[in-house]
Amino acid sequence: MGLLSFISRKARPKLVRLPAGSFTVDRDGHVMTSTLPQGFPETQIHSISKCVLNAFHMAKKAPNASFGIDHYFSALRILARELRGGAIVFLMPASANHPARKSTSD
Repeated sequence: MGLLSFISRKARPKLVRLPAGSFTVDRDGHVMTSTLPQGFPETQIHSISKCVLNAFHMAKKAPNASFGIDHYFSALRILARELRGGAIVFLMPASANHPARKSTSD
């Protein structure tokens, strides 16, 4: 019996579907609305909104202020727009055909 328990399968981590949806936050980072799945971790929402609001706050200090973020990760795209101190954030799985980044070296 000891041999059977030795070769038994270990528990694999549960696969999680990439989020698709949006949420809005006020200037203090409180979530106002959300279309994300209920299973999406609230801690992730707060982490993303904190980074987005911080980026917009820093952008206001720059001479050429930008009030939009469009960032591609390997499997996730985050698109955010500033809303009078708050933000609307769209999360979507990155597609294989996202715009190619132009190379500066020729």
